[in-house]
Order: sequence, then C-alpha cells, then structure tokens
Amino acid sequence: MEKRLSMLVLLILLCILSNGVNGKTKARKHRSEISRRLKLLNKPAVKTIKSEDGDIIACVDIYKQPAFDHPALKNHTIQMQPSFIPSTETPNGERENSRPVVSQLWKKRGSCPKGTIPIRRIRRRELLRTNGRKSPEHLKGTNKTATQDRFMHLNNTKGPMLYPTPENRSTAILLTYGYNYVGASGEINVWNPRVERLPEFTTAQIWLKSGAVNNFESVEAGWTVHPAEYSDARTRFFVYWTADGYKKTGCFDLTCYGFVQTSTEIALGGAVEPGSSSFQQQYVLPINIFMDPTTTNWWLVFHDIAVGYWPGSLFSLLKHSATSVEWGGQVYSVNVRKTPHTKTAMGSGNDAEELYGFACFIGQPRILDYSKSYKYPTFVAVWKDEYNCYSAVNYKAGNANDEATFFFGGPGQSYRCP
Repeated sequence: MEKRLSMLVLLILLCILSNGVNGKTKARKHRSEISRRLKLLNKPAVKTIKSEDGDIIACVDIYKQPAFDHPALKNHTIQMQPSFIPSTETPNGERENSRPVVSQLWKKRGSCPKGTIPIRRIRRRELLRTNGRKSPEHLKGTNKTATQDRFMHLNNTKGPMLYPTPENRSTAILLTYGYNYVGASGEINVWNPRVERLPEFTTAQIWLKSGAVNNFESVEAGWTVHPAEYSDARTRFFVYWTADGYKKTGCFDLTCYGFVQTSTEIALGGAVEPGSSSFQQQYVLPINIFMDPTTTNWWLVFHDIAVGYWPGSLFSLLKHSATSVEWGGQVYSVNVRKTPHTKTAMGSGNDAEELYGFACFIGQPRILDYSKSYKYPTFVAVWKDEYNCYSAVNYKAGNANDEATFFFGGPGQSYRCP
C-alpha cells in the first residue's frame, strides 16, 4: 500500500514538473513570436517623428508597409487614389458644411515625406496585452436587458430582423440593412470617455458588414479610447477589419497585414484633438468608407484625405457589397450585462436624451448604393443592448427640412445601471 502511495506521489510530482517545463517553453515561444511580429510590424523608418503624447511615428517607404507581408498581397499593385469619391448632398440638394474637424497630435512635430506613410510604432506591451485584435464575438442565447426582444424593425415596419447580442459587448447604434450598400459616411462627434480598467475599451464608429451574424465580414473606422491597445487613455482614430467575426482575421490599424495605406498625412491609431466638451464647441471626425467599382477595394476617407483601403481580396462577400451599415458606439467589457456593471462610458458619457452639446452624436449618416451618390437611408432602426446603461435616440427637430441626428452613449454603471 505504501509503495503504491509513493508511486502516486511520484507521478503527481512528475506531472507538476512537466507542466512547469511545458509552461516555460510555451512562454518562451510566445515571447519569441511577439519579438518576431514586432520586427515585422515596426519597419525601418526613412524619418522618425516623436509626438508630444509619447508616440513614435515612423515614416516608412510606402512599398515596405506591413500590408505586403500578407500572402494574398505579395504581388499587389497599390491603388494610389480612388477612381472617384462619392458626392454628398442635403435634402435641399445643397453641398453639406462640416462642423470643426479634429486633427492628429503628432503632426505638430513634423510631417512625412512623399513616398512614405506615417506608422505609429507598436510597443511590446501592446502586443502582449491585445495582439492588436478584438476578441471573437460569441453570441448570448438570450438578451434580458434590450428593449422588447432581440428583433428589430426598420422604421417600425413588419419583417423583423434578428440582431445578435455578443457577450462582453454593449452596443447603441443606428442601423440599416437589407440592400446592397457600397459605401457609408457620417460625422462622428469626438469625446474622451472614461475607460475603467484594462482590457476594456469604448468606440464611436461606422461598420459596414456582410455575412452571417456570427461569422460576418466587416470594415470599420472611427475613434476609440483603448488603453490596452495604445498604452494611454487618449482618443484615437482607428480602423479595423475582419473576415470571420473577429475569430482569426483582422486587427486594429496596421497591427496585422491587410489595410493598405496611401496617405502621408494620417497615422492610423494616432491621437486626435481637440475633443468636445459640454457647453463648448463640438468637434467631429468625418468618415467616408466606400467600395471602388474598378478594383473592389474599400477606400477610407478622413475628411477630405484618402487614407488608404482594405483590398477586396481580403474578403469574399464584401467583394460585392455590404448588406448592413451601423453607426454608433460600443463598449467592450466582461462586466456588461452584469452587476456590478462596468463604469466604462460610451460616447460623451452622457445619455443620448441630453442631445446636442452634451450627448455624443453622428451627424449626416449616409449610405451609398450603385447610384454613386450618398443619401440618407430610407429605412433605419435604433438598437441599444442595455437601455439603462447606454441609450440611443434618432432625434429630429421640428423643422420639416431637418433630418434626424443620431445621439448615443451613457456612463455605464449608475443609479439606473447598478
């Protein structure tokens, strides 16, 4: 009996030692992989600019950018400019006037020469924390806090659509779906909301999607406060893409191979300023995403600057069109739909019902179809996963000529959201 016990103890000790050795081996491999990726992503610079916020901006030869490490883009020919930029008109047929637009902080210290693109240097700790990725969208079986149920209706019409409610995400959006969309735009009001803890983040953005609810393709752009990804709590301009609902593909900015940048003026992931504040001037981030019909590349325009594009070869469904467009905000946290709720805010941190000057908004939301001219979507729906925590309203003033402005946001945990 004692001999058997001794053997059992020995086996347990061997297992513990073996697991320790295996754990150390895995850790070494992980560190080695991070070092390899950092070397690939942080390309040699023609010129280096140190931003006052601590970012290092490397001016990298446009033909040596990370996108061309993607196997599907080895022989890719850069499209330097879109073949056209869609026009946008008001309901009266007049050209729209933008509100004051934010700029990027790093540009105070210099600019990148022609033939290069500005790339924010990625830090080791950022790859260790997030690897540049969003976590996959795992759908919940029920949605206890959303208004009514998990079905939404366009303009209160019949024909409901099942809207997915992923775990660890809370969303407040304006949505249109059911047609072939080849573009979307909007002026995203810029704020600097609170993020409670790592790895939580908050965004205000535009999504164009196609595919199944748990395996969609998406191109996205807007602003985010994401301390795990960027090592601070500044508001930053970001882009994202996925071809499988965030499972294995896609990343923020240029932390994986995909987005092809052409502009010398915009650094993806760079901090933007000034931000809006209550009772003060409201600043916006104008975003325009559209598919070039001659190449099927999805172009991104920041205000009037063509930043670059997601190549059509990254996708299968988005090679043709998107089937839904979303404008609004999202909070990522393991403490959404739980008590205590996260204190990470969305938008300005104020409720949507507080409207202009207090709540975050997206003005002039537009969709693009094959007519090649932006227009206000015919059918829209408002969706909020947790109406007591993050609210949304598509508000229209009394003037018949005015169109609705979409307001969204909230503080997270509060007396209404314990």
